[in-house]
Amino acid sequence: MEPIRTLRSHTVVLAQQNIDTDQIIPARFLKITHREGLGRWLFSDWRYQPDGSPRPDFILEQPEARGAQVLVAGDNFGCGSSREHAPWALVDWGFRAVISSSIADIFSNNAIKNGLLPVRVDAEFHRRLLAEPGSQVTIDLEHRTVQLADGTEATFPLDPFARYCLMNGVDELGFLLSQEEAIARFEEARS
Repeated sequence: MEPIRTLRSHTVVLAQQNIDTDQIIPARFLKITHREGLGRWLFSDWRYQPDGSPRPDFILEQPEARGAQVLVAGDNFGCGSSREHAPWALVDWGFRAVISSSIADIFSNNAIKNGLLPVRVDAEFHRRLLAEPGSQVTIDLEHRTVQLADGTEATFPLDPFARYCLMNGVDELGFLLSQEEAIARFEEARS
């Protein structure tokens, strides 16, 4: 995973509420067990017409979406079934963070484990982001803040261990493996 410390990007806004994991990445694309290539199918049912051609009016098909690393979504983002493919698809497309006023817990846990930062902000700050697509934001993971270009700032909660893992580009297993020497010393001291 790539570490996240400070993230500066313009936003893409997908204001729908209750975007579930099947809308993020439909179940028919869950046949693979690797992360690469899923960004192509991100929001597939909204993004493509029945004949497979892109819907030019869908936000990810708009020129202003190119290069965006921050998705601002409506309330209750990532609800529904647990699937790691949802954060895989978001990261493969190029997103590094999702901002909403509420993000499903299971999705948040899967996101963190796969290098995607779930950012929960208060309702007022969220409404402003929804109303201003393309806003420039700076996410400071060390201080757990999101700042707009005019200096308006919001803080967000994040478990300290999750924050450590994201800032260091390591998942839980990677963290445990990095502690191999300390574990060996502990085991040696016990015997």
